[in-house]
Amino acid sequence: MSVRGLDEKDRKLIEYLARDARTPYKRLGELVGLSEGAVRKRVKRLREQGLLRFTVIVDDKSMVKAVTMINVDPGTPTPAVAETLSKLEGVLEVHEVTGNFDAVAVILARDMASLNKCIDSIRRIKGIRSTNTCIVLRSVQSSPPGKRQ
Repeated sequence: MSVRGLDEKDRKLIEYLARDARTPYKRLGELVGLSEGAVRKRVKRLREQGLLRFTVIVDDKSMVKAVTMINVDPGTPTPAVAETLSKLEGVLEVHEVTGNFDAVAVILARDMASLNKCIDSIRRIKGIRSTNTCIVLRSVQSSPPGKRQ
């Protein structure tokens, strides 16, 4: 199902879940005008269709966060490299991007040694031509969509 196929109740459920994914189904039903069972079925359908997924957001203040920009060799498919990157320990997110780089990886590590180990693992992936890593000093905004005030 495409985003266009969502009805207003689906959109509202997604909006409320983005604010607080732990909202009980009964409360969601009250908010959108559905029974608890109907909410449960809709959430299940949205998850099965890949339109809704739940993740844990880690309070990363005591950890080292970095962003690594990656150049991929022209003969190597970027999606294959991105898939390999996504499986590395410490890699939170991988994005294929436009511009001077082909992909960006967001890394969260417990310390600098762990960060260095992750970067070394990235550099050993076949097809990666070069990397450029920036350590995050401070995050100004890192709320999930719908949670922004």
